[in-house]
Amino acid sequence: MKATISFNKEETIGKVDKRIYGSFIEHLGRAVYNGIYEPDHKEADDLGFRKDVLDLVKKLNVPIVRYPGGNFVSGYNWEDGTGPRDKRPRKLELAWESIETNQVGIDEFQEWAKRADSDVMMAVNLGTRGPEEARQLVEYCNLDTDTVYANKRKENGFEKPFGIKLWCLGNEMDGPWQICGKTANEYARVATETAKMMKWVDPSIELVACGSSNLEMPTFGTWEKTVLEATYPYIDYLSLHSYYGNRDGDTAEFFAKAVDMDSFITQVENICDEVKAEKGTDKQINLSFDEWNVWYHSNDQDKEIEPWQIAPPKLEDVYNLEDAVMVGSMMIVLLNHCDRVKVACLAQLVNVIAPIMTEVGGDAWAQTIYYPFMYTSTYGRGTALKVSCDAGTYDTKEHTAIPNVDGAAVLSEDEKTLTLFLVNRSLSEEFDVDLKACGFEGYKVVKQVAMEGEDLQAVNDAANMNNVVPVEKCVEDGVKLSAHSWNMIQLEK
Repeated sequence: MKATISFNKEETIGKVDKRIYGSFIEHLGRAVYNGIYEPDHKEADDLGFRKDVLDLVKKLNVPIVRYPGGNFVSGYNWEDGTGPRDKRPRKLELAWESIETNQVGIDEFQEWAKRADSDVMMAVNLGTRGPEEARQLVEYCNLDTDTVYANKRKENGFEKPFGIKLWCLGNEMDGPWQICGKTANEYARVATETAKMMKWVDPSIELVACGSSNLEMPTFGTWEKTVLEATYPYIDYLSLHSYYGNRDGDTAEFFAKAVDMDSFITQVENICDEVKAEKGTDKQINLSFDEWNVWYHSNDQDKEIEPWQIAPPKLEDVYNLEDAVMVGSMMIVLLNHCDRVKVACLAQLVNVIAPIMTEVGGDAWAQTIYYPFMYTSTYGRGTALKVSCDAGTYDTKEHTAIPNVDGAAVLSEDEKTLTLFLVNRSLSEEFDVDLKACGFEGYKVVKQVAMEGEDLQAVNDAANMNNVVPVEKCVEDGVKLSAHSWNMIQLEK
């Protein structure tokens, strides 16, 4: 079978914002405690952060990490995670039925982010709190004034401001699961006033307003429009969240869900542009897809966890090869919308639906989904090109005309390297790739890396950490896409 992949140097989508390769750490499960932070571990640094985990994070080239939630943030008092640790309160954490010790807060996390070569994307509590607490947090983090909250930071040992530039106005506020969730009008009002006050404190920050919690919410569409109509002058991004799973064991259907993600983005783009036209403004609202991943493996086991534990093992999906192909496919979707999706966060980073797993007192390792993320984050930087893939289609119960092969292309800033990311969704067919590269005379294929294998259920775990890893393929006789595989192909001038 043949797959014809066509692209033209002059037909661009846009520049890829590096923040499209962001991730997420929430005070949930073992993401923080016994994840990034384990002070008694042999690999712990001076602040208690695991250096082996930091090494794995740095290889992912994650430029921003969203923090501290998630559902957690809607009941969180940011002050609890500042100042002397022996005076910090232990509290019931309602979002995830856990006990929060507050041994890690913004004081520590901003330093962890620096050590991870990353920046913080900070979320504010618009559930149990509001505009006043949010603007106080901006002052604490970003100002060098002789005022109460800037001085509190200095008293806590941080003379220089943290300089956090990207902020979320709450989280999933239309969700009935959210602590103090809100109607569209309620959220629009509080988000508008919060945004005004936060930007009065620091005009240099960028703000993300909550979109609907997911595409299936009954509020979808009307929520976005109501929120945008109120917040438009003050915000910079609108958020999207979506997770996908293969609960029925139908891999073809599972792979087709990347098309749903593509449609979701397009619909939100259109709503933003509709409000823009109504307001008669030149300002464009871009998108922050700040929660996305595969999530379903751990759902049943999480129901058995007793409440009110410290760092219980929640949402610990063990990812297989099938999931790696799907994650790679979703990253292709994000690249192909990089003209509007400027921020995206793989949710999450460590232990909780994560590419990185740890054992308490033991090792850390990369899950299968780590690898397509790492390669795309590393080499998918530059200018994205429009790509056409002709390799036939397939139908499922819920989808029709799903392309067997999908792809994205990124030209490096120095234009010496063109990187293709291709997914073969076919469960049985291998494709010979025919590249139609207009404007790339003198370029040749030099490398192909693939996530492939016969066993789609194969995983990496503590006993066999390298069971599913990328393979480098010979390209002398051309490029081939194995059945159900994710691939990176590089051309050099």
